[in-house]
Amino acid sequence: MYFAALLARTEDGWEASDTELDDVETLSDLADLAREASPDEDTVLVLIEQEDAWFGVVRVDGEDDPRIYVSDAAAAQRSAYGELLLTDELLGREPGSDEGPDLDALDLDGTEDGESEDDEEEEGADADAVPHSPVGDSQILDDLGISEKELRALDAEDALNTIAEALGASEVLETVR
Repeated sequence: MYFAALLARTEDGWEASDTELDDVETLSDLADLAREASPDEDTVLVLIEQEDAWFGVVRVDGEDDPRIYVSDAAAAQRSAYGELLLTDELLGREPGSDEGPDLDALDLDGTEDGESEDDEEEEGADADAVPHSPVGDSQILDDLGISEKELRALDAEDALNTIAEALGASEVLETVR
């Protein structure tokens, strides 16, 4: 079970709207959805939580590239919605590195038969390991009153409510929950 909401900052405060992510396939789609929520190009936050296991914040300021914070990358990776946020750049990987080995570049000289499958699995797991820790821009909400230290200390179970409360948007978020 997941929950996703858009918080758009306006002259009158924050406006919240719940959102379905079923039609969102890429981070660009998500950023476009956020931009549609604020015609004046104000700050929009996309708040996502999944089963109290992880939460994510995507911040879109006008036409700037989205800024992303994910509380637990490994937990988010097991979710289709988390995979939207876990870009190669965010994980510190080369783009396209998760596509598997380049078969044309492999040297298949016959010695592979002597290697154990366990060795290959460990090498692959280490190369693509996703940390059980926060990733992304942990200063994403600094100018809105939530420090890096406070953001990192949030528990996934009540993180979105705590963020909304700090922003003065808890009532509007509650209306879309």
